[in-house]
Amino acid sequence: MEQVSEEPRKRVTARVSDNVRDTLEQAAELLGATVNQFVVQTAYLEAQRVIERESVIRLSQKDAHKILALLDKPPKSNPRLKAAVKIYQGTVRA
Repeated sequence: MEQVSEEPRKRVTARVSDNVRDTLEQAAELLGATVNQFVVQTAYLEAQRVIERESVIRLSQKDAHKILALLDKPPKSNPRLKAAVKIYQGTVRA
């Protein structure tokens, strides 16, 4: 298991059923860890996975080529695009 760096520690607690506790204990024992170590490491790794999944946009090759082509040669401005820009500027603060 990946080790979390030694920094000032804060407490995280959770109330779980006996069944969940038994499962966590069994999994931790199989990995040679305490329940606390297992829960922290597993939650940390899952948190990293969620953050990466939600932070990265994945495109097919076809879509990536289309985006690059649009960046190289953007479409000319038209009334719909101008209206969209006005709406965007009205909803986003600089």
